[in-house]
Amino acid sequence: MALYQAKLDRIDDLDSWMDAARPFLAAAIPPDAIQWTSSETTGDLFANGVSPPQLAATTAVRVPAAFRQLARSVILHSDANRFALLYALAWRLQRERGLLNDAVDPLVRRLHILAKQVSRDIHKMRAFLRFREIDGRFVAWFEPDHHIVRTNAAFFVRRFAAMHWSILTPEVAVHWDGKSLSEGPPASRSDAPEGDPLEDMWRTYYASTFNPARLKVSAMLKEMPRRYWKNMPEAALIGELIAGAQARESSMIAAASQTPVLPASLAALALEAKSCTRCSISCNGTRTVVGEGRADARIMLVGEQPGDQEEQEGRVFVGPAGQLLDRALAQAQVDRQAVYVTNAVKHFKFERVGKRRLHQTPTAAEIDHCRWWLDQERAMVRPSVVVMLGASAARGILGKTVKLSDFRGTTIDLGANVSGIITVHPSYILRLPDEKQRALEFSRLVQDLARADAMAAHSRCSPVDIRAEVSF
Repeated sequence: MALYQAKLDRIDDLDSWMDAARPFLAAAIPPDAIQWTSSETTGDLFANGVSPPQLAATTAVRVPAAFRQLARSVILHSDANRFALLYALAWRLQRERGLLNDAVDPLVRRLHILAKQVSRDIHKMRAFLRFREIDGRFVAWFEPDHHIVRTNAAFFVRRFAAMHWSILTPEVAVHWDGKSLSEGPPASRSDAPEGDPLEDMWRTYYASTFNPARLKVSAMLKEMPRRYWKNMPEAALIGELIAGAQARESSMIAAASQTPVLPASLAALALEAKSCTRCSISCNGTRTVVGEGRADARIMLVGEQPGDQEEQEGRVFVGPAGQLLDRALAQAQVDRQAVYVTNAVKHFKFERVGKRRLHQTPTAAEIDHCRWWLDQERAMVRPSVVVMLGASAARGILGKTVKLSDFRGTTIDLGANVSGIITVHPSYILRLPDEKQRALEFSRLVQDLARADAMAAHSRCSPVDIRAEVSF
């Protein structure tokens, strides 16, 4: 069988590999007929150098969209066989469209393992790379397992945009001058400085955040292997901190015995909240109204406070505003039973006029006092997306007052892989005097809720959709 040879100049560039693989796939050349060579390999001395077939203008090669995502990680692996493995998968996908959903297929499984190893290496570089200052410039030395430096450079540009820095590795050096990123030749460990005044700060920070009660040496070594220690100034403290961990743990246990225990569940939280007297609203004789919904909900909806009807029934969003919210959720195709709904303030603040109790907006201080309960709900539910219904809800989540119009339509990073969306409170729509304006705002609320649902669905692990395809 004739052996084709495909040579790659860029060993970490997916587009270059796909350009080389496309003619072979279009001509249905089997994987074992191609020899892949690059700067990492010496190639096959017996390859006959047959040129790849010409790709006709009408020839189309398609793969599932998920293939690109997988290949983008695999191409960065240091395994010299990755090019052949990726081609074998792409070649089989032309005939086995659902192959990526077969998690036990040896080829699919092997490529996912390679992708996971690359992802872990990227994480390690971000976590354990340390800059040291030299002549006004920050320099770091790192030894990655895989070809991740170019891909990972964008992360450091975003994080240290104002610094002038260089990351030196045995494969390539990358330099940032505050405006543009450039590359340099491979470096050696001796090219990086040994230490600077910032290292005392690192050691102080590490010592102050070290928690002996959570110390598990085997787990620590698995997460932070010893080979990274030599480039981390705080690592010199690890032995001393481990030795003193038992004494520190005992003192922490003694101190903890004098502090209140946090509620263990949403039900326990609701029970404890009934006796809350943290702010003046809780002393007005109204009942506490806590959130309700799935304890593992992907979406948390946060309103301002319970209204008159909510206080009477002891449930969130059951009055006119709640009914409008239900209609909006239905139109956005979001099941209310699948979300968690709560308020920034748990008591009804009102002004009595005759026999009526008229809503009063809680103050910033009152929202802040009640934030402890909201934080506990978030910690227990652990949603992927938090939808803030109005300015009071936004303050309860963000801890500061923001202008709704400045943030509506944007996604806010709340940390810990949680996204936030700010939209209007349903009661705002009910108060609008113009029918057309009410219809417009209701439509925008539906769009915001649908966007939250799409974001939550994206964060959820799901099988690969083999129907979504892209051009190879």
